[in-house]
Amino acid sequence: MNELTQKTAMHIIERVGGPGVPPEYGFQFFTAGVDPYLSIIEKDYLSSFIKQGGSSFKMVVGIYGGGKTHFLYCIRDLAWNYNFVVSYVRLSPNESPFHRLELVYNAIMRGITPPLTPQELLSGYDRGITSFIRSWYSEKFQEISRGGFQGASLNDEVRNEILRIDGIENISFSKAIKRAFESLLNKEEEDFNTICQWLSGEGLDPRIRKQFGILQKIDKTTAFSMIRSLIQCVRQIGYSGLVLLLDEAEQHSSLSTKQRAQQLNNLREIIDETGQTNIQGIMIFYAVPDENFLEGKAQIYEALKQRLQTVFNENLNPSGVKIELEKMVQDRLNFLIEVGERLSQVYEIAYSHKFKKSPLEKTIRTIADAAIEKRFFEIGYKRLFVQMIIRGFHFLSQKGKPPEKQDITGIAKKVTAGVT
Repeated sequence: MNELTQKTAMHIIERVGGPGVPPEYGFQFFTAGVDPYLSIIEKDYLSSFIKQGGSSFKMVVGIYGGGKTHFLYCIRDLAWNYNFVVSYVRLSPNESPFHRLELVYNAIMRGITPPLTPQELLSGYDRGITSFIRSWYSEKFQEISRGGFQGASLNDEVRNEILRIDGIENISFSKAIKRAFESLLNKEEEDFNTICQWLSGEGLDPRIRKQFGILQKIDKTTAFSMIRSLIQCVRQIGYSGLVLLLDEAEQHSSLSTKQRAQQLNNLREIIDETGQTNIQGIMIFYAVPDENFLEGKAQIYEALKQRLQTVFNENLNPSGVKIELEKMVQDRLNFLIEVGERLSQVYEIAYSHKFKKSPLEKTIRTIADAAIEKRFFEIGYKRLFVQMIIRGFHFLSQKGKPPEKQDITGIAKKVTAGVT
C-alpha cells in the first residue's frame, strides 16, 4: 500500500462503494482469490505460448456483480507486463452487438491500447487506433533518434521501419496502416485522420478510399480478415501480440432468431480461428453472465457446447476453455474477509483514519455474513459485499462501533434498492 496515494485511494472507495465496479487502476489493492488462475494464464499462455505465436480462447462465466470486469482488468495488466496490446470491449446491444462482427471490430479498434504505466492510467489516457499509431510512431522516432540519426537520415530510417511492415493478410488494411504512419512522417494530419477513420471501421467515401489505394469496405464479410490483419500488424511493429477482453454484461432476449444464430456462428468461428496456425499471437477472453445462450436444439448449439465444455482448472486442466468465477472461491466467508481487510487499508489512506482492530474485524465479518446471506440472482455477493463494506466503514468511523444487525439490514437495503 506504500505506493497508494490518498487521491487514488479515495477514487477506489468511490468506485466500489458507489456502483460497485473496480477502477481501471486500484483494483490491484483489493484483489483476492484469483492468483492461482492468473498464475497459470501468465505461465502457460502470456509469457510463453501466446508470446511465441500461439492463440487461445477462454470463456469467463460470472453473474452480474460476480467479478468479471475485475478479472479482465487483472488479465489486462498481466498482458501489458509481457508487451501485449490489449483491447477491452464492453459489448452492448446498440453499439457492438456480437451478431454484428463489423461493429465488434469497430469497438476493438476504439479500445486498443498499448502497455500503460500506472501513472498513465491515473492521469487519463487516449485509447483507440488513432492514439495507438501516434504512440508507436513517437516511440519509434525517439528510438531511432537516440541511435544517432538526424534530419533526413532520421526520416529515411523511420520510413524504412514502416516499409518493413509486411505479411498482413488484408491488402487494404496493410496499405492503410503504412499510409497512416507515412502521413505522420510527412506531417499530413488530414490524411492521417482520414485513414484512421477507415481503420476504425467508421466508413469512408469510396472515392476517398481509392485515393489511398484502399479498395475494400469494412463489413460483415471482411471483419474477420480485418481482425486477423490487426493481430499481424501488432506483431509486425514489435509487440508480443493482441489480447481481446470481450465483456458481455448481459445476454439479450430481444434478439431475433436470425440474429441469435449469427451471434452463435460468430462465436463458433472465433473459437475455431484461435485453433488455427494461421492466426498467431492472440488470446481472447469472452466474459458472459451465464450459459443460457447455449440452450437450444439446433446443431450450432450442440457444436458450441462441445467447444465450450472443458473447464479451466489450475490443477487438473489448465487448457480448459471455460473459466467459472463462482468456482474460484471455495470459502466465500474467508474470501470476503480478505477483501474487506484490504479495502479497510485503502479506506484508512483515503480518509486518513485508523480503525481499531477488534471493531474492524467484527464489522468485516458481520457484513461478509450478511452479503452471503442476502445475495440474490441479479447481483453477485462480491459486488454486494464491497458496496456494503464501504458503508460499514463509514458507520464504524463515524459511530466508533461496529454496526448492529438492524444497521446491517439498513445498509443492505440501501445497496440493493438501486439494483434492477
